Order: sequence, then structure tokens, then C-alpha cells
Amino acid sequence: MKDLTQGSIPKHIIHMALPIAVGMFVQTLYYLVDLYFVGNLGEVALAGVSAAGNMTFLIIALTQILGVGTVSLISHAVGRKDKEDANLIFNQSLVLSLLFGIFTLLAGYGFAAIYMKTIAASEETFIAGMDYLNWFIPCMALQFALVATGSALRGTGIVKPTMLVQMLTVIINIILAPVLIAGWGTGMPMGVAGAGLASTIAVAIGVVLMFVYFHRLEKYVSFNRQLWRPDFTSWKKILAIGFPAGGEFILLFFFMGVIYWVIRDFGSAAQAGFGLGSRIMQAFFLPALAISFSIPAIAGQNYGAKMSERVRDTFKWATIMNCIIMSTLLFVIQWQPEWMVEGFSNDTKVIGYGTTFLLMISWNFIPSGLIFTCSGMFQSFANTWPSLISTSTRLITFVIPAVWLSQQSGFQIETVWKLSVATVIVQAFVSMWLMRHQFEKRLVFENM
Repeated sequence: MKDLTQGSIPKHIIHMALPIAVGMFVQTLYYLVDLYFVGNLGEVALAGVSAAGNMTFLIIALTQILGVGTVSLISHAVGRKDKEDANLIFNQSLVLSLLFGIFTLLAGYGFAAIYMKTIAASEETFIAGMDYLNWFIPCMALQFALVATGSALRGTGIVKPTMLVQMLTVIINIILAPVLIAGWGTGMPMGVAGAGLASTIAVAIGVVLMFVYFHRLEKYVSFNRQLWRPDFTSWKKILAIGFPAGGEFILLFFFMGVIYWVIRDFGSAAQAGFGLGSRIMQAFFLPALAISFSIPAIAGQNYGAKMSERVRDTFKWATIMNCIIMSTLLFVIQWQPEWMVEGFSNDTKVIGYGTTFLLMISWNFIPSGLIFTCSGMFQSFANTWPSLISTSTRLITFVIPAVWLSQQSGFQIETVWKLSVATVIVQAFVSMWLMRHQFEKRLVFENM
């Protein structure tokens, strides 16, 4: 356990964010490695895997429900020096991770075909997406065990073990991807199915390693079978905090699905370019996301200890850091977007669509950084409803206009990207306004 109620706030953010960023980058490499090798199979395979990969937003939504609640409650318990409660929350999160994993397997295999039929630009794209998902769904189910253990460590201020395990799993994935996708050394290429299987094997090994770490090395929170009996009070606390955060990613899944739907008439190349560009964009978001992921533990411990000035300082420094990072990344994208896309595809149409997407969508980087920072602060207060409210504004400002515009004559794909940038700016203003309200409402310890 690391006490984050003492010492420099900027140093705490940097010390936590760096390993989190490495771990998140490693996790993103799963998809980038898959896209690299799948990209060599052609635009149909790339479009299928990209569209199928959008289902990960649903899994992220469920993992957020589990992870955000776990981090918030454990960080508050650590701030109060309540080790017993921290252990109860951790062990109950393990029980929930098992239930979520089973649900993912059942729902994934039950509804994947319906989802792919809805958004695929062609029958070939549908087949490629299903080949990938049939082997990737177990990987999504296993993510919950990694989230439960990693979130518990993050709540106590520890992030390096999770990073190291993620690094090892991505190395395994990188080794397996060409073997299974292209048949290197075996002569039996599996194509897109191999991409899904490589990720599943790598994550399964990661789960085993995390459980070994907790069994042998972790002392503050640990496995305790006596605490595995369902405690519905703890479940209610975890889910009440996590549900709005998960709702954000359900909405993101919906937004992405709408985009795939409205651009489907532009063909597989457009869907492949969008999928590739969005993955690159997500990789660029990692530094800012890492900072926002460090906020719940730092601000959460200080909030639990009723140290309001340190909570405010956490928000101030995280905002400054994220604005600097996002401004730099905006410049990089504007400077050389083609080079990033060309590394994953040699199809001229795919490169054109992906480059246009990155050039236009990069203008939402700075407002996105503000949204990420506010989201982390809402989690530290164990109140994620403001984040869900903020994200919900895009239901009105993006989805409805996008669907309407797609039905008009002369509709251009660039219209979707311009609309997206405008609605993210609106969402950033909403998030900052809600953040100000939360500060006024919750940081009143001196007057209590």
C-alpha cells in the first residue's frame, strides 16, 4: 500500500501515470498488432476485425462498472486506514468478475452475429468479423479477472505489477499473432481467427500471473475464501459507483455503432479506414487517459482523509498535464498523419479515409483531455453520474444529427468527423460545469 495523502501531488500523478500509461499502451498493442497482420489480409478482413473490435466498448463498459467501483471504495478505505473494508471490497470484486465473465461468454456468442449483421458493409465483412469474434470472446470474458486484481492494486496506490503483467502478455500476443494469423513456422494460417486466439491465450496467461502475484506477494489486500460469500451490500456499493461509468462506454459503443452504420454506404474501405484511424487515435489518448486513471486513487485517498486542498490540487495538476499532452499530440497528428496509417495498410483508399479521419478528429484532443480529467475526479468522489450525464449530451448533439444527415443527398463522410469534433467540445463544457458543482458540494470538510 502507498499513502497518497502525503507528498507532492504532481509527483504522485507522474509516478502512477507512467506505469499506467505503459500498461495501457501494452494493452492497446493487442489491437494494433492484430490490425497490422490483419491489414495484410486486405480491406475486407481489416473492416471485419475493426467492426467486431467495437464490441470491446461493451466489455470496457462492464469492466468499468467493476473497476471504477473497486478503485473508489478501496482508495477511500485506504484513506481511512480501514484494511478490513478494503479486503472485503477486493474479494467481492473477484466474485463479481466471475459473474461478469460468464455473462460475457453467454451474451457474446448469443448476440455477436446480430451485431455484425447490422453494421457490416458486406457479407464478406460479416464473415471476417465473426471469425475473429468466435476466438476473441473468451479474451473479453477473461478481462474481468485482470480488472478486479489491477483495480484493487491501483486503489492502494500500486500500479507496477499490473504493468509488468500486461507487458508480458502483449509480448506473448506479438509472438503468437504471426504464427496463428499468417502461419509462420506452422504452415497453417488461421487468418483473422488467429488474431482472436492469440489475444485469448495471452490474456489467459496474464490472469494466471496476476493470481500468482496476489497469492505470493500482495499483503494489504489478499484472497480470503471466507469473504467470497456474496455480500450484496458490497455489490450494491461497487455497482452503484461503477454503473454510470460503465454507462459511458455503453454510449460510446452505441456512438461507434452509429458511425459504422452511417458510413456503411461508402464501402469496406471507409469502415476499415475509420476503424484503423480510431485505434490510432485511442493509442494517442493513452498518456491523458493514464493521468485520468491515476486521479481516482490519489484524489480518492485524500477525499477519504478529508483533505480538500489536496483534492483540488490533484484536479489542477492533472488538467495542466493533460492540456499540455493533448496539445502536443494535436501538433503531431497535423504534421504527419499519413505515416501513421501507412504502417498498417497499403490500400490507397483505406489510407485516404484513415488520414482524413485523423486530420479532422484530432481537433477534439484538448477537449477530450478535459473530459478525461473530470471523469477521473468524479470517480474519486465515488459519484460517476456526472460523467454519464456529460456523455449523454452526445445522444442529442451527435447521434440524431448524424443519422439525419446521412439520409440527405450529397452526404459526405467528412461531415461525420466535423460533427464529432463539435459535440466533443460541447461535452467538455458540460463536464467542467458539472465538475465545478461537485467541488462546491463535496469539498466542505472544514465546515462540517
